[in-house]
Amino acid sequence: MPGAPGAPEPAEAPGPAGPTGAGGAPDGPAAGPARPAEDPGYDLPGPAVDGWGEAPGPPAGSPDVAGLDLRPALEAVLMVVDEPATAEQLAKAVERPQRAVTRALRELADEYTAQGRGFELRLVAGGWRFYTRPAYAAAVESFVLDGRQARLTQAALETLAVVAYRQPVSRSRVSAVRGVNCDGVMRTLLQRGLVEEGGTEPETGAILYRTTHYFLERMGLRGLDELPELAPFLPEAEAVEPESREGVASFDPDAPDTDDSGPPQTEL
Repeated sequence: MPGAPGAPEPAEAPGPAGPTGAGGAPDGPAAGPARPAEDPGYDLPGPAVDGWGEAPGPPAGSPDVAGLDLRPALEAVLMVVDEPATAEQLAKAVERPQRAVTRALRELADEYTAQGRGFELRLVAGGWRFYTRPAYAAAVESFVLDGRQARLTQAALETLAVVAYRQPVSRSRVSAVRGVNCDGVMRTLLQRGLVEEGGTEPETGAILYRTTHYFLERMGLRGLDELPELAPFLPEAEAVEPESREGVASFDPDAPDTDDSGPPQTEL
């Protein structure tokens, strides 16, 4: 019913505040609108989105390993390894094909040798690692040892050689080869990580020992097949035979029997 003449018209209820365009019409949706349920991508699984469906980019400053220069990246990784790293491990670390990594490693090794660096890159025990060059061993020993000796004793070297060439071998067999008890020496080699347990002997149940990868690394060998042949270091048979006969009485089959266990007996 229209109001009386002169009476004020009732005011409309205020709507939500928001930016307006020409003529006071709303210029866009209000801030923070609810996402419509009928949006095709609303409930679909996938990466987290921001705003109206824009996927977030990588965080600022994130490393792009694959975009790094290959050779410097390999050098950086090799500086922190504590044991030889295989080409497969290095390829995974720098996110490059293994063939390209192997080629780059060989190029680096050749480059260090050509430049006469104090260190070298070597393939040892199936992996790559930096080593000091043997020509500068005296300087390294002077710094590291500082008057102390960390060399293995002669007995330890002999025991280690028996294990290396006869492995897997039991402790009793090592003692039989050397002719002395080697329990203490074997404990030393175990503590230094040069030998390790490698199963048991089926007949006796004795523990068998073998060399470790650390042994190959310290010896600079790629594998046990690179151990030097023993033949050049063995004495000639002519030299061994006289020594084996020393202290052994000659045997004459025609000589009369004698009994040295007591005084001579008189025949009755």
